[in-house]
This record gives sequence, C-alpha cells and structure tokens, in this order.
Amino acid sequence: MTHTIPRPRPPLEPLAKRPGARGPHCPACEHPSCRRFRARDLPLLGGHRAEFLREHRHAATLQARYPHLVIWFGEATGSYWVASAAGLTEVPDRATLTRLLAPL
Repeated sequence: MTHTIPRPRPPLEPLAKRPGARGPHCPACEHPSCRRFRARDLPLLGGHRAEFLREHRHAATLQARYPHLVIWFGEATGSYWVASAAGLTEVPDRATLTRLLAPL
C-alpha cells in the first residue's frame, strides 16, 4: 500500500475566540488544538501521550472486537484510522467510527 502520511490539521477555531484561553492553549478543555498543545510537552508512554489515553483505549477495545481490521488513533491527525482489505479509512470521531463498524 502506498498512502501518503497526512499532515496535522489547523485548529477549527482561533484561540482569540475561546473564553478562558490563556497563552497558546486552554489549561483544561476538549479543543483539539489545545489538546495537541498540552500533549506536546508530555512524555511518550509506550509510544502514546497521556493526553490521548481515552482515544487509544477506545481504539484498542475496537481492535479486539474486530480482529480482521487494524484500528488505531492518530495523535497527529486527531482521528481514528481503520485499515481493512478495502484500504485505509480516516474517521474523524468515535460516533462516525461506531457507524462505520456497525454493519460488521
């Protein structure tokens, strides 16, 4: 398979519009860009950053349920990835991932 490596996406909303934003990121929120900023300074634990622990666990749970697929969370893109016989699919969030896997 020859797939290009995706580039990280820019934040969906500028920092100036966020209430409570101090400096380059909010101290505790769910904005994708703030999470990437917070994760940047965290150490790698088994190849993953602690900021994205929920996403990695969810992907591991689904991987165990669907052993014929390869499922993981990409920290750089902030999305889930599914590798199947049909190819590589990027999934933006948990709900879409659940809908994608439901027919299986």
